[in-house]
Amino acid sequence: MIVTTTPHIEGKKIKQYKGVIAGEAILGANMFKDMFAGIRDLVGGRSGTYEKELEKARTIAFQELEQKARELGANAIVGVDIDYEVLGNKNGMLMVSTSGTAVVIE
Repeated sequence: MIVTTTPHIEGKKIKQYKGVIAGEAILGANMFKDMFAGIRDLVGGRSGTYEKELEKARTIAFQELEQKARELGANAIVGVDIDYEVLGNKNGMLMVSTSGTAVVIE
């Protein structure tokens, strides 16, 4: 499955538009991860814990997006947009949402 942020795929012709689709993932970070990430942020450096959670959420959202495209009979997704939000009490949850247009290409 070709997935791209562009509206077209170079060298490919879009034969059919199947519709706009979306994939979401919401993950919570536990208190200990938050505490250690905060300490790391205080002394500088990157928070590997949050980076891994962000990557996990992004992977889930893209898998869901591709699954919905396949269910519609599409073999590509164009115009993909990725959004990140922090939710919940004290911003304890991370949401990644993806959207795009499922298409059939030749």
